Amino acid sequence: MDDRVRRHAEILVDDCADVQPGDMVQIRASKEAEDLVVALYERLGEVGARPTLTWGLARAARAYNRAMDVDDYETKAHELAAMEETDVVFLIGGSGNAFESSDVPPEKSQAASRARGPILEERLGKRWVITQHPTPAAAQKAEMSTAAYEEFVYDAINKDWDEQREFQSQLVELLDPADEVRVVSGDTTDVTMSVAGMDAANDWGTKNMPAGEVFTCPVPDSVEGEVLFDKPLIRAGKEIQGAWLEFEDGEVVDFAADQNEDALEGILNTDEGSRRLGELGIGMNRDIDRFTYNMLFDEKMGDTVHMAVGGAIEECVPEGQPLNESATHVDMIVDMSEDSYIEIDGEIVQRNGTFKFEDGFEE
Repeated sequence: MDDRVRRHAEILVDDCADVQPGDMVQIRASKEAEDLVVALYERLGEVGARPTLTWGLARAARAYNRAMDVDDYETKAHELAAMEETDVVFLIGGSGNAFESSDVPPEKSQAASRARGPILEERLGKRWVITQHPTPAAAQKAEMSTAAYEEFVYDAINKDWDEQREFQSQLVELLDPADEVRVVSGDTTDVTMSVAGMDAANDWGTKNMPAGEVFTCPVPDSVEGEVLFDKPLIRAGKEIQGAWLEFEDGEVVDFAADQNEDALEGILNTDEGSRRLGELGIGMNRDIDRFTYNMLFDEKMGDTVHMAVGGAIEECVPEGQPLNESATHVDMIVDMSEDSYIEIDGEIVQRNGTFKFEDGFEE
């Protein structure tokens, strides 16, 4: 087995999730990620944990959702019960076809998201990690050779995370006590939001691998302005391009997309909370230096900002602060590399992708 795969498994088990003897562990993965699953089982056996495995078969999920009646979706009680008894969850991306569910009707995708809501809420209270195994399909989507894509993935994962944590802590120190954030990019994005009373989190490898972002939650009714998400995203097997949202009093009041606007509308219509922002994230992983159509990587790029409609991240919302609740959480990316800046309480802290604590920052 490739030593990089074993190292990936060690990082997940030892550093990200801190798996302990006797921990009940769930692994959900595609068949294409079998090498990483095997390496995980090996490391979990050495630790003395208790893993179970669910293969995420995209073709089977497509067949099921196309056959289901939209009114028949409900939370799977046995899956919820299993999650309640779980200590650690590993979610491993790496499917053979990112567009397998592209012909599932949006209203069924929405219904499935609502049904999964209680399971998602339960999972978020566990130790969980989302990661990616490099596959030829992902390499093809990124327009890279398989070997080059593998190197890209492992460069983003197998790095000095203590050093990354210290680098990102400089932004946490600016964002954590802040009252207001403004994000401006060209003449298409100008949005402000209150983050007063919210906590800023340093993602250096405890939830996502690769990690590399600082994030917080907006006060739900505070978001004002418009945002053009100029990087595409794939959702429910559809590529959404040129997503544009307009906010008033925290809620999306208008929207558009250059491609698959119906998929964007489906996201926004999931439930009441899906028309509000649940996250503001700022990418800081400099080893992710290109867009690859994989949100786990793309949202960490050092010259991007991402915002998620839907559920807020509870670790950023102290008790007594308003928490946006939704069965969905969908990240979308703004390119901040040119003609852009981030303001925190009126002070520019990033210009054209460069932070004020980095060399090359322009006042």
